[in-house]
Amino acid sequence: MCQVNVLEAKTNFSKLIAMLERGEEEEVIVARAGKPIAKMTLYEEPKSFDKIFGIAKGKFTLPDDIDECNDEIARMFGVID
Repeated sequence: MCQVNVLEAKTNFSKLIAMLERGEEEEVIVARAGKPIAKMTLYEEPKSFDKIFGIAKGKFTLPDDIDECNDEIARMFGVID
């Protein structure tokens, strides 16, 4: 981790980005008057939900009576008394 002031970050922005890309630094802290105000890190792609939903498709089967009302469960949710 390295810390730079705002002016230095502005002046050397491309160099700081290159340091992150090469793995020389994990993060760069930008400070104003010695007080950290921002952190630069490499961007990570957000996880795709396309890979999460449907991940168990074909791994198990539901019973035929899955849609039938179970009185005990219906009472738990206040659907019936």
